[in-house]
Amino acid sequence: MNDVATIRAVKDSPETDTLPHNIEAEQQLLGAILTNNDIYDRIASLVKAEHFYEPVHARVFEVAVARIQKNALASPVTLKGYLEEDEGLKALGGPAYLARLAGAAISAYAARDYAQMIYDLAVRRELMRLGQDIAARARTIDVESDPKDQIVDAEQRLYTLSEQGTIEKGFVSFLKATTEAVQSALAAYQRDGGLAGISTGLSDLDKKLGGLHPSDLLILAGRPSMGKTSLATNVAFNIAKAYKKGKRPDGSEGAVNGGVVGFYSLEMSAEQLAARILSEASEVPSEQIRRGDMTEGEFRRFVEAAKALEACPLYIDDTPALPISQLAARARRLKRTHGLDVLIVDYLQLVRPASAKDSRVNEVSEITQGLKAIAKELNIPVIALSQLSRQVENREDKRPQLSDLRESGSIEQDADVVMFVFREEYYKEREKPGDHDLEGMAKWQEVMEQVHGKAEVIIGKQRHGPIGSVELSFEGRFTRFGDLVKPWQQGDGGF
Repeated sequence: MNDVATIRAVKDSPETDTLPHNIEAEQQLLGAILTNNDIYDRIASLVKAEHFYEPVHARVFEVAVARIQKNALASPVTLKGYLEEDEGLKALGGPAYLARLAGAAISAYAARDYAQMIYDLAVRRELMRLGQDIAARARTIDVESDPKDQIVDAEQRLYTLSEQGTIEKGFVSFLKATTEAVQSALAAYQRDGGLAGISTGLSDLDKKLGGLHPSDLLILAGRPSMGKTSLATNVAFNIAKAYKKGKRPDGSEGAVNGGVVGFYSLEMSAEQLAARILSEASEVPSEQIRRGDMTEGEFRRFVEAAKALEACPLYIDDTPALPISQLAARARRLKRTHGLDVLIVDYLQLVRPASAKDSRVNEVSEITQGLKAIAKELNIPVIALSQLSRQVENREDKRPQLSDLRESGSIEQDADVVMFVFREEYYKEREKPGDHDLEGMAKWQEVMEQVHGKAEVIIGKQRHGPIGSVELSFEGRFTRFGDLVKPWQQGDGGF
């Protein structure tokens, strides 16, 4: 094709002529798509616009894909209106270049091979750039630039390259962003219950949150003994139990229901956490499991629950005092080896910053920013548990609020959702009057009946939805949260 020489004359320079590329393969693939739009379905999961070496080809591909995804025809004639003012296309002969692309397409059956070639060459170019960058940074001996940090950074960039085929995303056109938003809405529309995100297994909480959304940082906070870890393990168990693999709406393979869960347990050991989950699944109190004090029936239920849970994709890391950089590196590794759909960190204040800071507020700020970066990079929801300050205890109304978050500024700012676990029963139990106060005892028992077995999840902040309170049931013996049966549902057996 004569246009190849034109493109190379424009593109080649001492800096770029060594980068691997194949203009002919790009032209053949675009020509095949413009003559037969069905070819796009064969190569959709392999090639993206950013994999094209020639920027004009990338823009032609992007506009063609946008039309195909709307079930509209993408041909030289229909694309002309979108691209006739494109300066790069003008340099190649204007809209007539589109007609030449379609006219010179030789073979539709080889489109997949061309797509693979374009993808492989794009990855090679990025590897070359990454290698040059790593070498340049390694040569620069700087007090601020620790070799270990450089290794973590290189690993992060290599991970991104292996997952997506490109490192630097840069600006994304509104056309591409709109397409992704429509795909997300379509997935929610097709999913049972209309959730845009992953279900927590608690329907009332799902209704308020719309499920757990990719790239979101959710903070789950509460005072000690409120049930933060219990709620987190319940959600982790529900998601892992519901895991089902299949083909997603965008054509990629992955979780179509539930998901693979990574759980950083910085406070409890993996064994203790597993015992909690088994207690919930087998309905045997966790203290009985710990003591081995079980009847034959309870032990059988316990063993059966353990067998059923063996295949659950729930991975626990109980390394104490993990630095945020290590936490990110291990999450990447888990996603690469087993997949990862949800990450839970128990709890935020036990994560270490990558380097010592002058104040605790700055350290927590680095940790929350790091967790948000993990959520965006791996495109998964990250749930981080957080302690609340003691000032809650000094108030008449013990319901927590945003200002109760320890080092609250950075946590509140970086989080997409902030939730508080609150159990009024815990506080009312400690207000029990003396046995001689019969009137007080009667009132106390009445209040205890109202609050017994109930918990609240208070949503104090939500970027994409409403705030408010969600009532849940709580069975302390099994450390299990569930949907609360409302009074009007009791007659028909609840749910």
